[in-house]
Amino acid sequence: MKKLGLPEHIRACLFDLDGVITKTAVVHAAAWKEMFDEFLRRRDGAGFRPFTPDDYDRYVDGLPRADGVRSFLASRSIELPEGKEDDPGDKDTVHGLGNRKNTLVLEKIHTDGVEPYEGTLRYVRAARELGLRTAVVSSSANCRDILRSVNAEDLFEVRIDGVVAAERRLPGKPRPDTFLAAAHDLGIGPADCAVYEDALAGMDAGRSGHFGYVVGLDRVGQSDALRAHGADIVVKDLAELGKDA
Repeated sequence: MKKLGLPEHIRACLFDLDGVITKTAVVHAAAWKEMFDEFLRRRDGAGFRPFTPDDYDRYVDGLPRADGVRSFLASRSIELPEGKEDDPGDKDTVHGLGNRKNTLVLEKIHTDGVEPYEGTLRYVRAARELGLRTAVVSSSANCRDILRSVNAEDLFEVRIDGVVAAERRLPGKPRPDTFLAAAHDLGIGPADCAVYEDALAGMDAGRSGHFGYVVGLDRVGQSDALRAHGADIVVKDLAELGKDA
């Protein structure tokens, strides 16, 4: 019988944060929309076209913040200067827009709090009880604080997040480098690791990194797209895979 729905050779589990461990993907989506809609209204006036859920899925979800800004702006043929990493949120630069989005995310998290996916937390605990190694891989610079807020930091031996990626100069998803770094830090080869992701960019990273198994979490009704981008299996909640724990 497969342990936790995984092939027998899998020795480590690499989990994305937003949309996999915590219900923060919807918070990020709302912050992206608020930031981009304000910018586009101011820029385009009567020709304003809002930022849509499809824009989020195709151009932003799972990418590091600045990459998400660049990706969406390119889809609208908009060019902005890069600016500096500490640009204020009211400055129309790539980093300025990204920082405005981050401010909105933190405001929403502070106001509404963070809720975990309990099915995922039970799954992670079951994985650890079986001797599987665990890591969290996220493009968020707020990853550590979010994990602490749901008492989950100690469930993961390794954390590769936006802060670590910047320190090591690791390119973000859809490149596999952050997941590969997590596997390296655990001392386990990619072929013996499973990746858990809800974003299409995360699927691409899992497949291009030649990981042993890629699990897609379908939180928003995109199971076909997750499979097309490389998922070996798609579930709505990890509780579905934890039944054999």
